[in-house]
Amino acid sequence: MRAPIYLDHAATTPVDPRVAAAMAPWLTEAFGNASSRNHAFGRRASEAVERARAQVAALVRCDASEIVFTSGATESINLALKGVAAFHRDRGRHLVTLATEHRATLDALHALAQNGFDVTRLPVEAGGLVDPQRFAASLRPQTVAASVMAVNNEIGVIQDIGALGAVCRAHGVVFHVDAAQATGKIAIDLASLPVDLMSLSAHKTCGPQGIGALFVRRKPRVRIDAQMHGGGQERGLRAGTLATHQIVGMGEAFALAELGLDDENVRVGALRDRLWRELTAIGGVLRNGSIEHSVAQLLNVTFDGVSAEELMAEIEGVAVSTGSACGSGSTEPSHVLRSLGLPDELAHGALRFSLGRTTTADEIDRAAARVKRAVARLRRPAGTGRPRRRGIGGGGTMDVRTQSD
Repeated sequence: MRAPIYLDHAATTPVDPRVAAAMAPWLTEAFGNASSRNHAFGRRASEAVERARAQVAALVRCDASEIVFTSGATESINLALKGVAAFHRDRGRHLVTLATEHRATLDALHALAQNGFDVTRLPVEAGGLVDPQRFAASLRPQTVAASVMAVNNEIGVIQDIGALGAVCRAHGVVFHVDAAQATGKIAIDLASLPVDLMSLSAHKTCGPQGIGALFVRRKPRVRIDAQMHGGGQERGLRAGTLATHQIVGMGEAFALAELGLDDENVRVGALRDRLWRELTAIGGVLRNGSIEHSVAQLLNVTFDGVSAEELMAEIEGVAVSTGSACGSGSTEPSHVLRSLGLPDELAHGALRFSLGRTTTADEIDRAAARVKRAVARLRRPAGTGRPRRRGIGGGGTMDVRTQSD
């Protein structure tokens, strides 16, 4: 039996063997607490943490002192949004985000709304991008922060972070960016981008799960209130004993992500386009999200007349998803696809294929063949040889943006 095919890198990526090798000594040989600098064991751990901090900072082009380690992007997002809201609550209680954000952002802002804050969730255009003019118009004198995803986790759309950040800077609004899906896919230069806070994740970039970081700009200084209290670690912003082995893994993963970024994007982009060409042969398929403004690694496709859950069951052995891994237990269609204007029946037929460093051309061809066979079976009513009628472009292909223009 052939090995299963992994096309769910947006949910989590395989840990790079070089990352695992870098982590191993900190699980088996070294055991010092990085805060115990009064002896050699602790100093060695502290030095490893600071080396990893510099590696993370190098990938996103910031100063190492601006990196705060957390348990992952979800904690980083909560620390950023709740921390800035708490610090600035006397100045204003309004925050802005997009309707297509990750649940970590939307749920954190929902919690703030239940505690007296006013949250605006902006709609996006049909391709998934927010209109910068609409974004600017949403800001008020009472707006303290705005939060936007750099790369959408379901459709791969890249927002114009530079333009949106400039709007926030002009209005004195703290700008937070969720970059969990961006590292290792697009270049990030915080030395030039007008971004104040940025959430980062290791396990989306071939690193270990359970570790992330928050960039907190120092010049101009961004002030947030800590949300976890205890030993005063991480500049007093995130208490708790540092997980040295995971931090070392994140540092190594981010250092590797910087190597050959452009070449890897070309390689993976060619594989994604190869998969899309094969899927279009099925007929009645729809590519969700902007084609021009998206990363090479994600492809979100709707199969008309087919339930995504049924399709996933039919292609057992091919690991894909119906959307965000955090929402995989929900029977509701993706809030991201709904925000693009897809009706529920089409949103229910969407699969997310996400490629990564380990994806091969053979896997793409095998996966496409399985999907084509499965769709043909599911579209054929029981007892007949005729496929069910399809409603997208007469069985052709259509970009969501074209459908709405």
